[in-house]
Amino acid sequence: MDKKLHISVSPHFHAKVTTQSIMLDVILALLPTTIAGVLIFGVRSLAVIAVSVGFSVLSEFVFNKLAKKPMTIQDLSAVVTGLLLALTLPVNIALWEVAIGAIFAIVVVKGFFGGIGQNFANPAITGRVFMLVAFGDVVSAKSFVGKGIVDTTASATPLANMATAPTSMIDLLLGTHAGAIGEVCTVALLLGFVYLLIKKVITFHTPVVFIAVVFLLTLLITKDVNTALAYSMSGGLFIGAIFMATDYATTPTRPWGKVIFAVGCAVITVLIRMYGNLPEGVSYAILLMNILTPYIDKWTEDKPFGGEA
Repeated sequence: MDKKLHISVSPHFHAKVTTQSIMLDVILALLPTTIAGVLIFGVRSLAVIAVSVGFSVLSEFVFNKLAKKPMTIQDLSAVVTGLLLALTLPVNIALWEVAIGAIFAIVVVKGFFGGIGQNFANPAITGRVFMLVAFGDVVSAKSFVGKGIVDTTASATPLANMATAPTSMIDLLLGTHAGAIGEVCTVALLLGFVYLLIKKVITFHTPVVFIAVVFLLTLLITKDVNTALAYSMSGGLFIGAIFMATDYATTPTRPWGKVIFAVGCAVITVLIRMYGNLPEGVSYAILLMNILTPYIDKWTEDKPFGGEA
């Protein structure tokens, strides 16, 4: 009779995985493309990254203080947001614009909606879209002043050049062409993808389906395998599919939901690239599908055994 029944609220089982450990794994997965970006575009890449990460962390610190919320900068989510935002920007962007983009991503997209896990859209993606709208061609990665492996001063991105001077597959794989700091080296991004799969931080569903459907739709439209491959390895498709379309808080949780999400992202991306007035559509596609995530989760939710279908 000395045994007592202990009652506590859920969760009753705790894993060793924490938000901090997940964010650390994402940072480690981004290291190959970060290093590649610095080597390709020069040391100014470090300034862009430092400003973006620094203002992201500072914004979260100040917002939490002013809003009298628990301090969350130690979970590294602000670092991930700042790093991802920086890697989607060109090396020649004005640093004050980077700071504004980081503040918007953290304060408006993340903080105003309740913090990590409560935001309706990926902060880095939304920050980039905000900067595209606010600063126009400056963020479209059309020219560079980097002094890295490749001097890409006043050169156009592969997507902009696709019709007139297609970029070679080797250049697309290694990243020796114009583009944003972290989106150019396909090999480095694939290394990060493999790391995240091994660590079980993400599943293969969204990245593989997203990239594969973009390739197939582009092939259907252009009827050329090389062109479809080039479109698939150009722009922000790989970094978006691997690191942004797999965000826990803003994307579906179930396998079929991830597939539907990825197909939607791919269709919107191809439509914008082929028929829109923009050379790139990945950011807009992920943002639009983020808005549909609650509905996709509801459509694909598991039905309890014996419950109504």
